[in-house]
Amino acid sequence: MFKKFAFVILSAFALLASGAANATLKMQTWTLPTGVRVYFVENHSIPVLDVSVEFDAGSRRDPDGKAGVAKLTNAMLARGLREQKLTDGSVEPEVAEAVISDGFADIAAQRGGGAGIDRAGATLRTLSSKEERERAVSLLARVLAHPAFPQSLFERDKARTLSSIREDLTKPEPIASKAFWRLLYQDHPYARQETVETVESVTRDDLVAFHSRHYVANRAVVAMIGDITREEADAIARELTRRLSQGAPLPAMPAVQPATGTEQRIPHPASQSHIMIGTPAISRGDPDFFPLTVGNYVLGGGGFVSRLTHQVREKRGLAYSVYSYFNPLAQPGPFQAGLQTQKERTDDALKLVREVIAGYLRDGPTPKEVKAAKSNLVGGFPLRIDNNRKILDNVAMIGFYEMPLDYLDTWTANIEKVTVADIRAAFRRKLGSSPLSTVIVGAPQ
Repeated sequence: MFKKFAFVILSAFALLASGAANATLKMQTWTLPTGVRVYFVENHSIPVLDVSVEFDAGSRRDPDGKAGVAKLTNAMLARGLREQKLTDGSVEPEVAEAVISDGFADIAAQRGGGAGIDRAGATLRTLSSKEERERAVSLLARVLAHPAFPQSLFERDKARTLSSIREDLTKPEPIASKAFWRLLYQDHPYARQETVETVESVTRDDLVAFHSRHYVANRAVVAMIGDITREEADAIARELTRRLSQGAPLPAMPAVQPATGTEQRIPHPASQSHIMIGTPAISRGDPDFFPLTVGNYVLGGGGFVSRLTHQVREKRGLAYSVYSYFNPLAQPGPFQAGLQTQKERTDDALKLVREVIAGYLRDGPTPKEVKAAKSNLVGGFPLRIDNNRKILDNVAMIGFYEMPLDYLDTWTANIEKVTVADIRAAFRRKLGSSPLSTVIVGAPQ
């Protein structure tokens, strides 16, 4: 009875939180003796705590020839817990997958997480009352530190992953996306993509070794927002990470090389061509971020008011939608523009997109376009932090990439001060020094 009641209450609090966020967030940060970095926002508007624990354990850390290990490791964290003897002499027993799931559900806690390119980890939403909070945090701590990786469930998850990969081999958009990253990043770890061959080679021992190497205290970043005090946040961070070991230094990532301007055409029976154009462009913390954000709104990020949409869709009718965006990562992430178009119009659409981008690099936006873009971005900023979960995502990003603590507080001011000259210079620096590479799936050779 409590489970259902608490879940309803927690969901209601989540809705109430949408009106509780504001642009001024007092973020506190400190480092535990074990090396854990903690980022905390105190918010007593609702009796809920949101937590994120992340590690440098994304797909860029996959072993050579075994792309997919990072995602499988993260997916299997809660498939079971192994017996563990603690330093005080007590023993934590084995726990099955269903017991873990029920353990969170019984106290209306919600566990999430996943593995991206740079980072991987887990999230938790729980009532902030002491009993429920402590039970949820203790269980998540065990999930992070002592996963059992049961062989039978590993085989199940591996089979599911292989099935998903095989299905993606028939779809033009996943084919294009994987080819795009391989074309842009070549031999760099960012180019690693799961294939049937790489996943088939993964063993349970690979997951155990990956977890042992990467899910470690000295590379953990704990982010929290909720109805607790600074002292309680410190205790929670310690409990979440006290079972984690210390990790050896990781090798430095190789430098990202400029795009080669290659065009790759991949046959596909779909009625439309999928086109992706781009180049490695921007890292987190790059000073060009705000000029690129405003400038890209004009180019292809502003929907119906963007130049690409106006030229490709409205004037020529070559595509239903066309877009562009920058994806900042620990190392230069891609600038990407893309669209879908009828096969017989592929070359016309591709030529036009290239012309629009080239013209934008040459001339930049107009003052009127920049003013409208800034107005829309500033006006929409509150939607980026209108609930605790969105704030948590931002705080976790700030923590992992070691961004300025006032990043959110100064976001609108940084947008407002962008000039036309700033945008022109930033776009030329990031997109003008190397040719853009192109992937087309479905077009004639």
